[in-house]
Amino acid sequence: MLLFIAVLLALSCPAGRSEVVKNFNTCSEFFFKRQAPVIPGILDPNSEHPRYKKICQRYNFTGDGSGYRYATLYDTESRIPVFSAYNYTGKGDFTRPSIPWMIEPKLDPRVDGMTAPYNNQAVDEDYINNSYGVNRGHLFPSCHAADESTAKSTFTLTNIVPQNIRFNAGSWNRIENETRDSMNTLCYNKNNKVLAHVLTGAIPGKNKINNRVNIPSYMWTAFCCYNRSKIWVSEAYWAPNRQENHNEPISKMTLQQLQEFLNGSWAQNVTLFKNDCN
Repeated sequence: MLLFIAVLLALSCPAGRSEVVKNFNTCSEFFFKRQAPVIPGILDPNSEHPRYKKICQRYNFTGDGSGYRYATLYDTESRIPVFSAYNYTGKGDFTRPSIPWMIEPKLDPRVDGMTAPYNNQAVDEDYINNSYGVNRGHLFPSCHAADESTAKSTFTLTNIVPQNIRFNAGSWNRIENETRDSMNTLCYNKNNKVLAHVLTGAIPGKNKINNRVNIPSYMWTAFCCYNRSKIWVSEAYWAPNRQENHNEPISKMTLQQLQEFLNGSWAQNVTLFKNDCN
């Protein structure tokens, strides 16, 4: 029976095309100054935490070093990503992809015997018919992708957390659109091209769907970019992942305010962008 379940899961969740790496050097271009965040006890420059896996997300990989789309830090105990990091370079001209949800096979190496796989990550079946009123919420949203291939790469369950359905479609969707418009207006590199470094993450909560996948208590996002005045600037947002009756407003905050919030509710001495985006 377990073998049968394993086959069904493998068929229903196509494999991703990314890499689980020892450090983020392989895809450091998705971080400000090529430096990953510092989150003591979760992501430290000089220590490894087996629970948390670094993923360089790729799609249509050609073997010549191209094809990387973004980076993800994944929590194999909570079975949700800690954050996804990506470069926003403007929204491409494409419609939202409709493709099967992917999994990352390197998080759960194949083993012999009748053992069901995917002990370290969520599968699509975890999200079906749950009693918590949640659905799949992107960290790197497809509406921020520069092209269709990158948009397709976001449809991996290593880039997804359980989000309250109304929150996902309501105020958080509005924040995704507002930050996109803000980056289009504000963020330009020295070559006068749109460019922003973005981090979007989730703080684990107390409940789980399917007794496996943690439902985050909060969602957060921040971007850092070079503006037209040749100054590094940032914006940040966070909000509780809960049912909302209306499209509740989420206030724009500073990067420092977000880090203070994360320090008080999650981990101590968090640094999301090197030198605080200065």
